Amino acid sequence: MKIITFAAIKGGVGKTTLAFNYAEWLAANDNNVLLLDLDHQCNLSQIYNHYDTDGTVGNIFLGNGDVKIHSIKQNISLIVGDMHLDDIETDIENKTNKNMLLYMWLSDNYEKLHIADYDYIIIDTHPDFATATKNAVIISNTILSPITPSEHGYSAKFNLEERINELSKEAIDFSTRKSYVTAKLFFLANMVRHNTKSSHELLEVIKDDDRVLAKIPEKELFNRSTLDKMSLSTMTDDHKIYIKQSKFFDEINQIFSDINQKI
Repeated sequence: MKIITFAAIKGGVGKTTLAFNYAEWLAANDNNVLLLDLDHQCNLSQIYNHYDTDGTVGNIFLGNGDVKIHSIKQNISLIVGDMHLDDIETDIENKTNKNMLLYMWLSDNYEKLHIADYDYIIIDTHPDFATATKNAVIISNTILSPITPSEHGYSAKFNLEERINELSKEAIDFSTRKSYVTAKLFFLANMVRHNTKSSHELLEVIKDDDRVLAKIPEKELFNRSTLDKMSLSTMTDDHKIYIKQSKFFDEINQIFSDINQKI
Protein backbone atom coordinates (compact mmCIF):
# COMPACT_ATOMS: atom_id res chain seq x y z
CA MET A 1 0.00 0.00 0.00
CA LYS A 2 1.15 3.51 -0.85
CA ILE A 3 0.07 6.64 1.00
CA ILE A 4 0.18 9.77 -1.15
CA THR A 5 -0.51 13.27 0.12
CA PHE A 6 -1.32 16.20 -2.13
CA ALA A 7 0.02 19.26 -0.36
CA ALA A 8 0.78 22.89 -1.15
CA ILE A 9 1.40 26.01 0.88
CA LYS A 10 -0.24 28.18 -1.79
CA GLY A 11 -3.93 27.91 -2.64
CA GLY A 12 -5.41 27.84 -6.12
CA VAL A 13 -2.85 25.45 -7.60
CA GLY A 14 -5.33 22.69 -8.49
CA LYS A 15 -4.43 20.38 -5.62
CA THR A 16 -7.89 18.93 -4.98
CA THR A 17 -8.64 18.60 -8.70
CA LEU A 18 -5.43 16.62 -9.19
CA ALA A 19 -6.02 14.46 -6.10
CA PHE A 20 -9.56 13.66 -7.28
CA ASN A 21 -8.61 12.82 -10.86
CA TYR A 22 -5.47 10.89 -9.94
CA ALA A 23 -7.40 8.79 -7.41
CA GLU A 24 -10.12 8.11 -9.97
CA TRP A 25 -7.47 7.14 -12.53
CA LEU A 26 -5.95 4.70 -10.04
CA ALA A 27 -9.39 3.21 -9.36
CA ALA A 28 -10.11 2.89 -13.09
CA ASN A 29 -6.88 0.91 -13.35
CA ASP A 30 -8.09 -1.69 -10.82
CA ASN A 31 -6.57 -0.20 -7.67
CA ASN A 32 -8.56 0.00 -4.45
CA VAL A 33 -8.32 3.60 -3.24
CA LEU A 34 -9.17 5.22 0.10
CA LEU A 35 -9.57 9.00 -0.03
CA LEU A 36 -8.92 11.02 3.12
CA ASP A 37 -10.14 14.63 3.12
CA LEU A 38 -8.05 16.72 5.52
CA ASP A 39 -9.11 20.09 4.12
CA HIS A 40 -11.70 21.84 6.28
CA GLN A 41 -13.16 23.30 3.08
CA CYS A 42 -14.19 19.69 2.34
CA ASN A 43 -14.12 20.17 -1.44
CA LEU A 44 -13.08 16.59 -2.12
CA SER A 45 -15.91 15.23 0.04
CA GLN A 46 -18.41 17.52 -1.64
CA ILE A 47 -17.41 16.29 -5.08
CA TYR A 48 -18.85 12.96 -3.91
CA ASN A 49 -21.90 14.70 -2.38
CA HIS A 50 -20.91 13.94 1.21
CA TYR A 51 -21.59 16.65 3.78
CA ASP A 52 -21.43 14.53 6.94
CA THR A 53 -21.08 15.98 10.41
CA ASP A 54 -20.60 12.61 12.12
CA GLY A 55 -17.89 10.02 11.57
CA THR A 56 -15.58 12.54 9.87
CA VAL A 57 -11.82 13.02 10.00
CA GLY A 58 -12.44 15.31 12.96
CA ASN A 59 -12.87 12.26 15.18
CA ILE A 60 -9.37 11.11 14.27
CA PHE A 61 -7.92 14.26 15.80
CA LEU A 62 -10.35 14.49 18.69
CA GLY A 63 -9.62 10.89 19.65
CA ASN A 64 -13.27 10.01 20.22
CA GLY A 65 -16.20 8.77 18.17
CA ASP A 66 -16.27 6.45 15.20
CA VAL A 67 -14.68 7.29 11.87
CA LYS A 68 -16.81 6.11 8.97
CA ILE A 69 -15.41 4.84 5.70
CA HIS A 70 -17.92 5.43 2.89
CA SER A 71 -17.94 3.08 -0.06
CA ILE A 72 -18.44 5.56 -2.90
CA LYS A 73 -18.26 3.26 -5.90
CA GLN A 74 -16.14 0.42 -7.20
CA ASN A 75 -12.56 0.86 -5.94
CA ILE A 76 -13.24 4.24 -4.29
CA SER A 77 -13.85 4.80 -0.57
CA LEU A 78 -13.84 8.04 1.39
CA ILE A 79 -13.35 9.36 4.91
CA VAL A 80 -15.25 12.63 4.85
CA GLY A 81 -13.69 15.97 5.75
CA ASP A 82 -14.74 18.08 8.71
CA MET A 83 -15.60 21.75 8.19
CA HIS A 84 -14.49 22.43 11.77
CA LEU A 85 -11.09 20.81 11.38
CA ASP A 86 -9.34 24.17 11.63
CA ASP A 87 -11.05 24.75 14.99
CA ILE A 88 -10.08 21.24 16.09
CA GLU A 89 -6.46 21.99 15.17
CA THR A 90 -6.59 25.04 17.44
CA ASP A 91 -8.13 23.01 20.28
CA ILE A 92 -5.37 20.36 20.17
CA GLU A 93 -2.52 22.82 19.67
CA ASN A 94 -1.08 22.17 23.15
CA LYS A 95 -1.11 18.37 22.84
CA THR A 96 2.44 17.06 22.71
CA ASN A 97 1.41 14.28 20.32
CA LYS A 98 -0.72 16.47 18.02
CA ASN A 99 1.38 15.69 14.94
CA MET A 100 1.16 11.92 15.51
CA LEU A 101 -2.61 11.53 15.91
CA LEU A 102 -3.24 10.24 12.39
CA TYR A 103 -0.27 7.88 12.67
CA MET A 104 -1.66 6.43 15.90
CA TRP A 105 -5.23 6.22 14.57
CA LEU A 106 -4.05 4.36 11.49
CA SER A 107 -2.07 1.93 13.61
CA ASP A 108 -4.94 1.36 16.05
CA ASN A 109 -7.52 0.79 13.29
CA TYR A 110 -5.43 -0.95 10.64
CA GLU A 111 -7.01 -4.36 11.15
CA LYS A 112 -10.41 -3.22 12.42
CA LEU A 113 -11.11 -1.10 9.33
CA HIS A 114 -9.29 -3.45 6.91
CA ILE A 115 -6.88 -0.74 5.82
CA ALA A 116 -4.64 -3.36 4.21
CA ASP A 117 -7.35 -3.92 1.59
CA TYR A 118 -6.46 -0.59 -0.02
CA ASP A 119 -3.72 -0.28 -2.61
CA TYR A 120 -3.54 3.48 -2.14
CA ILE A 121 -4.53 6.08 0.40
CA ILE A 122 -4.83 9.49 -1.24
CA ILE A 123 -4.89 12.47 1.13
CA ASP A 124 -6.05 15.95 0.22
CA THR A 125 -4.91 18.75 2.54
CA HIS A 126 -5.62 22.42 3.15
CA PRO A 127 -3.11 24.84 1.54
CA ASP A 128 -1.10 25.36 4.72
CA PHE A 129 1.33 23.48 6.93
CA ALA A 130 -0.87 23.24 10.01
CA THR A 131 -1.39 20.21 12.24
CA ALA A 132 -3.55 18.15 9.88
CA THR A 133 -1.09 18.57 7.02
CA LYS A 134 1.82 17.63 9.27
CA ASN A 135 -0.06 14.48 10.30
CA ALA A 136 -0.54 13.59 6.63
CA VAL A 137 3.12 14.14 5.81
CA ILE A 138 4.22 11.88 8.67
CA ILE A 139 2.22 8.87 7.48
CA SER A 140 2.94 9.34 3.77
CA ASN A 141 5.27 7.55 1.40
CA THR A 142 5.02 10.30 -1.18
CA ILE A 143 4.06 13.98 -1.23
CA LEU A 144 2.89 15.47 -4.53
CA SER A 145 2.87 19.27 -4.62
CA PRO A 146 1.50 21.23 -7.58
CA ILE A 147 3.39 24.33 -8.66
CA THR A 148 1.92 26.84 -11.11
CA PRO A 149 3.10 29.51 -13.57
CA SER A 150 2.67 32.57 -11.39
CA GLU A 151 4.73 35.05 -9.45
CA HIS A 152 4.65 32.97 -6.28
CA GLY A 153 3.89 29.57 -7.81
CA TYR A 154 7.47 28.31 -7.98
CA SER A 155 8.65 30.00 -4.78
CA ALA A 156 5.98 28.04 -2.86
CA LYS A 157 8.07 24.97 -3.67
CA PHE A 158 10.89 26.14 -1.41
CA ASN A 159 8.48 27.07 1.37
CA LEU A 160 7.07 23.54 1.46
CA GLU A 161 10.53 21.96 1.30
CA GLU A 162 11.69 24.01 4.29
CA ARG A 163 8.58 23.17 6.33
CA ILE A 164 8.96 19.44 5.69
CA ASN A 165 12.65 19.55 6.60
CA GLU A 166 11.79 21.26 9.88
CA LEU A 167 9.09 18.68 10.63
CA SER A 168 11.54 15.89 9.85
CA LYS A 169 13.80 17.16 12.63
CA GLU A 170 10.92 17.52 15.10
CA ALA A 171 9.01 14.28 14.51
CA ILE A 172 11.55 11.74 15.69
CA ASP A 173 11.66 8.57 17.72
CA PHE A 174 13.59 9.81 20.74
CA SER A 175 15.10 6.41 21.47
CA THR A 176 16.54 5.89 17.96
CA ARG A 177 16.64 9.52 16.77
CA LYS A 178 15.06 8.36 13.50
CA SER A 179 12.53 10.66 11.90
CA TYR A 180 8.95 9.59 11.30
CA VAL A 181 9.04 11.70 8.15
CA THR A 182 10.17 9.38 5.38
CA ALA A 183 8.06 10.64 2.46
CA LYS A 184 9.69 11.64 -0.80
CA LEU A 185 8.65 15.07 -2.03
CA PHE A 186 7.85 15.56 -5.72
CA PHE A 187 6.32 18.39 -7.70
CA LEU A 188 3.79 18.63 -10.51
CA ALA A 189 3.93 21.62 -12.85
CA ASN A 190 0.23 22.34 -13.18
CA MET A 191 -1.94 24.68 -15.29
CA VAL A 192 0.82 25.02 -17.88
CA ARG A 193 -0.09 26.91 -21.05
CA HIS A 194 1.91 26.72 -24.26
CA ASN A 195 1.51 30.40 -25.13
CA THR A 196 2.20 32.39 -21.97
CA LYS A 197 5.41 33.95 -20.70
CA SER A 198 4.82 32.73 -17.14
CA SER A 199 4.48 29.12 -18.31
CA HIS A 200 7.64 29.37 -20.42
CA GLU A 201 9.51 30.81 -17.44
CA LEU A 202 8.32 28.02 -15.16
CA LEU A 203 9.28 25.33 -17.67
CA GLU A 204 12.73 26.88 -18.04
CA VAL A 205 13.30 26.92 -14.28
CA ILE A 206 12.21 23.31 -13.73
CA LYS A 207 13.74 21.71 -16.84
CA ASP A 208 16.63 20.13 -14.89
CA ASP A 209 14.71 19.39 -11.69
CA ASP A 210 14.28 15.61 -11.42
CA ARG A 211 11.67 16.02 -8.70
CA VAL A 212 9.21 17.65 -11.09
CA LEU A 213 7.43 14.54 -12.31
CA ALA A 214 5.01 15.99 -14.82
CA LYS A 215 3.92 19.04 -16.78
CA ILE A 216 0.12 19.14 -16.73
CA PRO A 217 -1.60 21.40 -19.26
CA GLU A 218 -4.21 24.02 -18.44
CA LYS A 219 -7.52 22.64 -19.65
CA GLU A 220 -11.12 23.58 -18.93
CA LEU A 221 -12.00 19.89 -18.65
CA PHE A 222 -10.01 19.77 -15.40
CA ASN A 223 -12.19 22.53 -13.97
CA ARG A 224 -15.33 20.88 -15.29
CA SER A 225 -14.38 17.60 -13.63
CA THR A 226 -14.84 19.03 -10.13
CA LEU A 227 -17.71 21.35 -11.02
CA ASP A 228 -19.64 18.55 -12.72
CA LYS A 229 -18.41 15.99 -10.14
CA MET A 230 -17.22 13.74 -12.95
CA SER A 231 -13.60 12.65 -13.18
CA LEU A 232 -11.62 12.63 -16.41
CA SER A 233 -11.57 8.83 -16.23
CA THR A 234 -15.36 8.78 -16.11
CA MET A 235 -15.60 11.25 -18.99
CA THR A 236 -13.68 8.88 -21.24
CA ASP A 237 -16.52 6.38 -20.91
CA ASP A 238 -18.60 8.78 -22.97
CA HIS A 239 -17.61 7.98 -26.55
CA LYS A 240 -18.60 11.40 -27.90
CA ILE A 241 -16.56 13.27 -25.28
CA TYR A 242 -13.58 10.98 -25.74
CA ILE A 243 -13.52 11.33 -29.52
CA LYS A 244 -13.72 15.11 -29.25
CA GLN A 245 -10.92 15.35 -26.66
CA SER A 246 -9.01 12.13 -27.30
CA LYS A 247 -5.59 13.81 -27.54
CA PHE A 248 -6.01 15.43 -24.13
CA PHE A 249 -7.36 12.27 -22.47
CA ASP A 250 -4.52 10.18 -23.88
CA GLU A 251 -2.01 12.77 -22.68
CA ILE A 252 -3.43 12.78 -19.14
CA ASN A 253 -3.52 9.00 -19.06
CA GLN A 254 0.17 8.93 -19.98
CA ILE A 255 1.00 11.65 -17.42
CA PHE A 256 -0.72 9.78 -14.59
CA SER A 257 0.94 6.55 -15.68
CA ASP A 258 4.36 8.20 -15.64
CA ILE A 259 3.72 9.68 -12.18
CA ASN A 260 2.64 6.30 -10.89
CA GLN A 261 5.82 4.65 -12.14
CA LYS A 262 8.11 7.29 -10.66
CA ILE A 263 6.78 7.42 -7.12
